[in-house]
Amino acid sequence: MDNNQVKVIEAKDLRLVKNKQEIFSIESFSLKKGEVLSLIGPNGTGKTSLLLTLALLQSPSQGTLYFKDRKITKDKIIFLRRQMAVVFQEPLLFDTTVEQNILAGLKIRGIAKKEALERADWWMSRLVIKHLAARPARHLSGGEAQRVNLVRALVLEPKVLFLDEPFAALDYPTKNTLLKEMGLLLRETRQTTLFVTHDYTEIPFLTEKVAVMYQGKIIKNASIKEIFGPEILARNKSLKVPWP
Repeated sequence: MDNNQVKVIEAKDLRLVKNKQEIFSIESFSLKKGEVLSLIGPNGTGKTSLLLTLALLQSPSQGTLYFKDRKITKDKIIFLRRQMAVVFQEPLLFDTTVEQNILAGLKIRGIAKKEALERADWWMSRLVIKHLAARPARHLSGGEAQRVNLVRALVLEPKVLFLDEPFAALDYPTKNTLLKEMGLLLRETRQTTLFVTHDYTEIPFLTEKVAVMYQGKIIKNASIKEIFGPEILARNKSLKVPWP
């Protein structure tokens, strides 16, 4: 099998119910190795709940999850969580320096100090925060904190990166710059990524494929041009949303 056709994450007949209310019902879903897929839809449609389930941070009510074609069982969850990384909208940083924040996850994963420092240095350089290494995290701006948050995930070199609206709280100039930098990084490293957003103007920076979620179901899964038309490349905020 072509290495790029390997399904890193796959879900079948996945369903989540909370307080007798169905949050989502997904017949099938997969994320291939090296793929960057945007998951979009209106607020409250189950995007974050699906991301948390795929990232093994919550259990589904029904269905089966696979990692590289192998069924995920309870005894494998802790091990597989360490193959993944999640970035949320709000940076939850430790009250230490930037560098110590970035090294923390590597230490937990047992990465040797020399390698950890080399990885941290490389990723800090790539997202232009090396000059912040010794700064206390509490003294960072919102944009700087989110850069640290992203580096803290990327430095782990995860098999799957989950991004849950990481750019939503940023001002437009900061968001625009960071989206361009992240798009370039994800293409260069071929980092397998699921990117959740409700702002579809962010999509062309990072991905070429889109899954559209509406009322707890994935109703479309195609290229951005198939879903939005060529106008999406102009990042036109007046585009019609691809759901009812």
